[in-house]
Amino acid sequence: MDLLILGGTLFLGREIVEAALARRHRVTLFHRGTTNPSLFPDVEHLHGDRDGGLGALAGRRWDAVIDTCGYLPRVVGASAETLAGAVSHYTFISSLSVYADHSAPGTDESGGVGTLADPTDETFNGATYGPLKALCERAVDHAFPGGILHIRPGLIVGPHDPTDRLTWWTRRIARGGDVLAPGDPAASVQVVDARDLADWTVRMVEARTTGVFNAVGPASGLTFARMLEACCAVVGGDARITWIDEAFLLDRDVTPWTELPVWVPRAMAGFMRVNASRAHAAGLTFRPIEDTLRDLRAWDLATPLLGRPAKSGLSFPVGMTPEREAKLLAEWRERQVPTGA
Repeated sequence: MDLLILGGTLFLGREIVEAALARRHRVTLFHRGTTNPSLFPDVEHLHGDRDGGLGALAGRRWDAVIDTCGYLPRVVGASAETLAGAVSHYTFISSLSVYADHSAPGTDESGGVGTLADPTDETFNGATYGPLKALCERAVDHAFPGGILHIRPGLIVGPHDPTDRLTWWTRRIARGGDVLAPGDPAASVQVVDARDLADWTVRMVEARTTGVFNAVGPASGLTFARMLEACCAVVGGDARITWIDEAFLLDRDVTPWTELPVWVPRAMAGFMRVNASRAHAAGLTFRPIEDTLRDLRAWDLATPLLGRPAKSGLSFPVGMTPEREAKLLAEWRERQVPTGA
């Protein structure tokens, strides 16, 4: 299969390239040539800019395209319109963030998506990310009626992750000592290793599958406590987990997802309890979380922090400072001491 990948040099994109090459497909990459430009020297690279610089795609044909790096509907729409006569199958990597309501568990692909008051507004932040992705899906639908695969992952993890969300926990556990853990130990956690997602995506393209799929897992059983236990088992050391009540953290303006990565409060617990049974039935499988954490830790230790590329538009600091963590732990312990003790 002749496969065009938009992006392909950062995190999920590079794993999709690896999966496609492993399955002996002929791959062409279209990117700006600024992120990991030396990757895949034996693959055809077309350089350009999705925002007004699509000329390198003109006059070419491929069997299918996988769009790994679309965030603005105007830009995604331009790419889709350009490729409408050049490919017969379009895969768009979207996000679970498209859903308007994350309060309740069990959201499936029929769930309502978020909207913007002004659909032309390209302000990009945590509040607009999901609605913009939903508009990107609509732009692809317009250009490719009936020939689209929309994949909606949740938290993608594994080596080469530029967001450092799960990576932060492996580093924190490795530092040892008393570790602040947020909220309910039994809270559900849903993740997908980029390598599992990439392999499944390529197989779905091979089958010319269309439709919308929530792509997250595992099928059952991963909790925040289980995730941290696996971190401790993989990383080692003397970390001691202290669970702190959600209300206590929110009252002190602790920021879910960023200051304490992977944590979502109860009001948004549905984000980590999405119905992904359709993707599971279509062959999406998941390696043990220990394997992901072991490989993530090895990559982190072997790769200098300086010079790591950031995910375009999504670069933000994650993780709590040691000083703030120590202060919160001390205050929490003080509140647990009975009056008069």
